[in-house]
Amino acid sequence: QVQLVESGGGSVQAGGSLRLSCVASGTILRINTMLWYRQTPGNQRELVAHITRDGESAVYIDSVKNRFIISRDNAKNTMYLQMNGLKPEDTGVYYCNANIKDRASVTGDYWGQGTQVTVSS
Repeated sequence: QVQLVESGGGSVQAGGSLRLSCVASGTILRINTMLWYRQTPGNQRELVAHITRDGESAVYIDSVKNRFIISRDNAKNTMYLQMNGLKPEDTGVYYCNANIKDRASVTGDYWGQGTQVTVSS
């Protein structure tokens, strides 16, 4: 079994920072692409950023460019999202997602349970 667990959410004022973490555990052979999604109030879940397996390439949605930084530590099976210059519109539930090959050589997409980020003006 594979699990993803997010942490690091909370409440901050506009302009503040938070660092989200996503830890993968279980019978993992390899973690491929890792992604951060969010669901803001009244909207569908959207992809915020993703990072390649080697961590060399990352892509962001326009609204978070130059404010958020995605990274990963493969030795710890962990992905991070450093969020700076937070805005009220960043408020929502943040989810991690990862494409993982387990030790039975089965590859699938896994989701964490989500962590709440609230930004007040």
